[in-house]
Amino acid sequence: MTDVTRILQAIEDGDPKAGDELLPLVYAELRQLATRRLSQERPGQTLQATALVHEAWIKLAGAEGARWDSRGHFFAAAAEAMRRILINRARDKGRLKRGGGQDRIDLDKIQLALDTPDAELVALHEALEELGQVDAESAKLVELRFFAGLSHGEAARALGIPRRTADRYWAYARAWLASRLSE
Repeated sequence: MTDVTRILQAIEDGDPKAGDELLPLVYAELRQLATRRLSQERPGQTLQATALVHEAWIKLAGAEGARWDSRGHFFAAAAEAMRRILINRARDKGRLKRGGGQDRIDLDKIQLALDTPDAELVALHEALEELGQVDAESAKLVELRFFAGLSHGEAARALGIPRRTADRYWAYARAWLASRLSE
């Protein structure tokens, strides 16, 4: 049992001090992920890794009745929080009064949500929502890789699936999203 899982279990058991232990441990891991992935960020990017991690933590800590069963479950929730922050930011920038409009997306060129133009990010979000209705596991894998910046292996571990299963999910999700986004 990892430290994060142990602390999450203590929180679940009602230990009031466990939450104080979780923040530094999880924050460091989230910050490390964000920093590693943002080392390739495009020039002029206004959202920093620290700000994204802080906003995601605020959403996670403020979630009423949130329960995380494991480290992987927690990081999946963190990926979802980051995704929502980035989507809201992209939507705000993409409003018609700000010159909004959508372009087609080349999935092979997408690395991480922070490096993606806002119009493409919104289009991907909408397609990912549809994919989630068809295949929730594949959508979660894309979300962990794209929005949380996890590697393929890290995302597979976070979902608790074998690497080969993750490979199949990834291939399916890429093909599905490419088809959907080319419409």
